[in-house]
Amino acid sequence: MMFEKFVNYCRMKSPWLLHVSCGSPRHTDIIVVTGIMSLKMTDVLKRLYEQTPEPKAVVAIGSCAITKGIFRETYASHGPADAVVPVDAYIPGCPPRPQAILHGVVTALNALWGG
Repeated sequence: MMFEKFVNYCRMKSPWLLHVSCGSPRHTDIIVVTGIMSLKMTDVLKRLYEQTPEPKAVVAIGSCAITKGIFRETYASHGPADAVVPVDAYIPGCPPRPQAILHGVVTALNALWGG
């Protein structure tokens, strides 16, 4: 049932299923964070989060985005994604399985829709 809602939502937003590219953060619903948060990208992510209209969701994909992974001792990393913006769904793994990514996006959409 939730997957059907997800597919219908994708079709409503785009003629292609899972089309995620958009020209501006003002036209998006979900922010996907992958990799570590470098010091330079911290401000960029904050600005993107502020420009995204409500309701919005953030999905952190992979060990690096969740815990800094193997880069946790790096001097140029700020921290995990949830140290910069609130994260609605975490998808662990290095790399995460495709099924886990889809499940995380569906979880984020569920949070977005208040279900």
